[in-house]
Amino acid sequence: MKNHEIDFKIYGEELQCVEVILDPNETVVAEPGSFMMMDDGIKMQTIFGDGSEEKGFFGKIWNAGKRIITGENLFITAFTNVSNDRRKVTFASPYTGKIIPINLMQYNEKIICQKDSFLCAAKGVSIGIEFQKKLGTGLFGGEGFIMQKLEGDGMCFLHSGGYVMHRSLQPGELVKVDTGCIVGFTASVNYDIQFVGGIKNTLFGGEGLFFATLRGPGDVWLQSLPISRLADRILNFAQGSRKEEGSILGGLGNLLDGDG
Repeated sequence: MKNHEIDFKIYGEELQCVEVILDPNETVVAEPGSFMMMDDGIKMQTIFGDGSEEKGFFGKIWNAGKRIITGENLFITAFTNVSNDRRKVTFASPYTGKIIPINLMQYNEKIICQKDSFLCAAKGVSIGIEFQKKLGTGLFGGEGFIMQKLEGDGMCFLHSGGYVMHRSLQPGELVKVDTGCIVGFTASVNYDIQFVGGIKNTLFGGEGLFFATLRGPGDVWLQSLPISRLADRILNFAQGSRKEEGSILGGLGNLLDGDG
């Protein structure tokens, strides 16, 4: 294997964390802000780029630039076991949901994922960019022209919102998905968009104008509660919008609850 070979254990149900067990001289890299705790004997170091095997100064610049394009931090944090015994370091998901462990070796050493779904990985995993080739998919697919790609032969960990569903699509099998519910998919999956259709669906359906379509063969990971959807609901509630009370009560519902 080119990447460091790490062991792990995931704790929790809805607010999960992943404990990575490192042998001496093994390293795991993680997004800044995801660290939870670590044993004595682990050295933390902020590094330029994604921690993969870059060639020279310009290779590091390119890898760091790819992270900036995908909306991530210019730097990444590396945790190395510098002791003579096995040590543990733990990372936590930034919001309620599930942590998805993926062995890249089992998926032809490449998966494509949302720009903000990466949590941590064995050192050597390359965190790159994946451009959407079709104009319509880039404009209306919910993730823009650029997604992340994770390449290598080691373990990586993604985080999702709510419950995560893993589906293995057969050749030609098609699933239509809300664009925000996609966490990741293998490189063999064809990703496109489809117009919802129908005047009533378009104007009053409340599901947007487009579905994302994922066509097999390949594996896909879907989340039940995108963080953007949760943020919208919280914002609407904070601004006094009470859809659950119905249009008849409206502001009266707020007054009855003492919120007006």
